[in-house]
Amino acid sequence: MSRAAISTLRISVILIFFASMAGCSSGPSIIGDYDPGNNFGAYQTWDFIEDAGPDYEGYESLFSQYMMEAIEIEMTKRGYTKSANPDIFLNFNAFVQDKTKVTQTPSSGMGMGYPYGGGGYYGYRGGAYGAWGGYGYGTETRVSQYTEGTFNIDIIDANKQQLVWEAVGVGKITDKFRENLRQKVMEGVPEFFSLYPFVAGNPNPVTPEK
Repeated sequence: MSRAAISTLRISVILIFFASMAGCSSGPSIIGDYDPGNNFGAYQTWDFIEDAGPDYEGYESLFSQYMMEAIEIEMTKRGYTKSANPDIFLNFNAFVQDKTKVTQTPSSGMGMGYPYGGGGYYGYRGGAYGAWGGYGYGTETRVSQYTEGTFNIDIIDANKQQLVWEAVGVGKITDKFRENLRQKVMEGVPEFFSLYPFVAGNPNPVTPEK
C-alpha cells in the first residue's frame, strides 16, 4: 500500500518538547492521540508500509534503519507479529530544516560609551534600583541559527487504509544528536510508544510501560 492510498484522519497531536530525539538537556514531554472509536483489539499482525521513512530514490538511510530496528522492538514487546499480510501498517518520517531565532534584550538608550552595563546589562546597578518611567531603554537584537527536526510515527489500519494512531515530535537537532544517532533513536522511539496504550488482540487501553 502506498502513502497516497491513506485517507487522512485529523487527530490533534501536539509535542511540546522532544528531548530524547533532539538531544536536549531537559526531559521529554510527548503527547500522542488515537481514534477512540477504533477497535484496536482486531490487530495482531503488522508490517512497515511501502516506502516507509524519509528516504528518497531507493536509498535507505542509517536513520531509517535505526528507526525500523527500534519500532520492531516496540511492536514485538506488545505482542504483534510481523506479517506480509498485516492488520496494521507502521510508517515514520523525519523532516529537518534550518531555523532562525531572533531575541531582543534591553539596553540603555542613553548612548553612553562608559562601562555602565558591565557584568551583563545594567550589572553596575547590582539590582539595587530601577529607573524612572519613560527612561530611554533600547533593545539589543541577537540572531542565532539552529536546526529543527520533526519526527513522526503513524499506525494505519490496513483494511480501512486509515490512520488510527499518531505521535509527532519537534525539537532541536544538535551535534550530539548527530554523533549518537542510533542511541538517540533507540532512546526516543520507546518514548513515542509509551503513549500507544494497546497490545496485540486487546481492545482495551492498558497502562503504558515506563
